[in-house]
Amino acid sequence: MTHAAYANLQLEISGHTALVTISNPPANTWTLASLKDMVRLVNDLNANPDIYSLVLTGSGEKFFSAGADLKLFADGDLAIAAEMARCFGEAFEALSRFNGVSIAAINGYAMGGGLECALACDLRIAETQAQLALPEAAVGLLPCAGGTQNLAWLVGEGWAKRMILCGERINAETALRIGLVEEVVATGTAVQRALALAVQAARQSPTSVKACKQLIQGARHQSMSSMLPPEREAFIKLFDSADQKEGVNAFLEKRTPVWRNA
Repeated sequence: MTHAAYANLQLEISGHTALVTISNPPANTWTLASLKDMVRLVNDLNANPDIYSLVLTGSGEKFFSAGADLKLFADGDLAIAAEMARCFGEAFEALSRFNGVSIAAINGYAMGGGLECALACDLRIAETQAQLALPEAAVGLLPCAGGTQNLAWLVGEGWAKRMILCGERINAETALRIGLVEEVVATGTAVQRALALAVQAARQSPTSVKACKQLIQGARHQSMSSMLPPEREAFIKLFDSADQKEGVNAFLEKRTPVWRNA
């Protein structure tokens, strides 16, 4: 089923997976409308208990997303800059809070806010020709949608500084080596691979996935010792869930579980 209710974002739902395509040719740049609609889209998906995974990619063959259109900042309007920064942050923070598994299928250039979008996802699959960069400092700005935080968390401070402070653009092979992406695939196959991972994720209990994701991401902000009690509490809560009962019974009966996301 295809949905067309979001600015520059095409939504297709197949089974338990939502495929979202950033569609703003030629470079799939973000606008205020598309950033606001990203928040609405994620909220809509979170409200749908049948959606377990989200795959995000760019339209065309060259760009995943080039981030913000710099023409928006050409006249030095501080109010526009402030609103764009806020909307970028809100959009990708919402994306990072998606209930299920989010996978960026990077099918080309992922620059600036485009890379920050991919960084907000749980997993990243890059095609071999992909180029990734956070070049904001070259125009007197900085990554304002989680880039300084998420990149350093994934690849370490050294490589984050190389990419942000030195403006180093990296290819897919380097991105894989430093841990920025989880897999590199042939040109034109990132979406296919991401959808396969989404199917793999759908075999897991969606209630378990949501709880585990919150715990894993919680470690970014709190100490390990403070996260261990919530981990045990989440286990006990899941033990009384419908999905846990279904999962155990399906295992014992040697059949595929039918999740209720409850």
